[in-house]
Amino acid sequence: MRSLPSVLGAAALVALPAAAPAAADDHTSPSSFTIEDSRITESSGLAASRAHPGVYWTHNDSDDGPYVYAVDSKTGRTVATVTMRGVGSPRDVEAISVGPDGNVYVGDIGDNLGGTWPHVWIYRFPEPKKLRNTTVTATQFTVKYEDGPRNAEAMMIDPRTGRAYIASKSQENGGLYAGPKTLSASGANIFRRVADIDMEVTDGAFAPDASRLVLRGYFEAAEYRWRGGKPERLKEVPDLPLQRQGESVTFTTDGGTLMYGTEGPGSKVTAVELGGELLPDATAKEQEKNGGDPAGRDAASKEEKNRNLFKGALTFAVAAALFFGLRSVLRRRR
Repeated sequence: MRSLPSVLGAAALVALPAAAPAAADDHTSPSSFTIEDSRITESSGLAASRAHPGVYWTHNDSDDGPYVYAVDSKTGRTVATVTMRGVGSPRDVEAISVGPDGNVYVGDIGDNLGGTWPHVWIYRFPEPKKLRNTTVTATQFTVKYEDGPRNAEAMMIDPRTGRAYIASKSQENGGLYAGPKTLSASGANIFRRVADIDMEVTDGAFAPDASRLVLRGYFEAAEYRWRGGKPERLKEVPDLPLQRQGESVTFTTDGGTLMYGTEGPGSKVTAVELGGELLPDATAKEQEKNGGDPAGRDAASKEEKNRNLFKGALTFAVAAALFFGLRSVLRRRR
């Protein structure tokens, strides 16, 4: 059965074609791109490469195997496929992140049965120095939560400390969990709850300087100031493009843009620029030094952004009305 976000996304695209320009500016941005690889049909995680500028790591959700793909944002083409050896058969891969140690971390942390797996896994392998198809021996880490199993789709590696964090996917009891300072390949790594999260999280990412943490869901996103291993939610909210089934997010390596991904064949990765308090500290300082505007975009840009947000909200409202109206009609026919 298709998920509600998929149904609403499809309804919006069919019901209101005139509303498509709501995110058109982002799709035409030089940083936005479309994943061209026909093998990547359920892109569920996204991470900017540290070793190869302009390249993003991604992976399929499930039923694909131990594969990770490097996609060139200039062309949308896959420039390397990494096959992980020594990790068995991945179950539900949902997240990917690049750590300060030069390793790529892959989160096999999903549990669509609502939190029934007694443990999940994180895999780690060195980011390849050359982009080509290769097989690597990955390290496998067993993960458990201190308060019992749960579903999760967001795993983030702190770019300063290297510590792993997982945000659970729950509208009612979401939380942010911190792993041990160093992951161990022997025994279970216990992740402990450090903060409550009041949204259904599908992915997250740290800014390159570790001063910000962004979390996204299907219909909302939030950004946090990151201090002492704890999140402090900002008043400003990052823009979230209207997507078929929004599954992933990452910062660009300069910290000034968020890259949002979605599932589906030929899926688009949409670039959304940041401003104001949403800018990571190091990025704001760099923009100020170069004569930029760290306080935010100019008034015209903000006005256009507000118009796009209104169009997106209108699209979602109409799609939701169509969906629930159709469901009501089907119930009466039964």
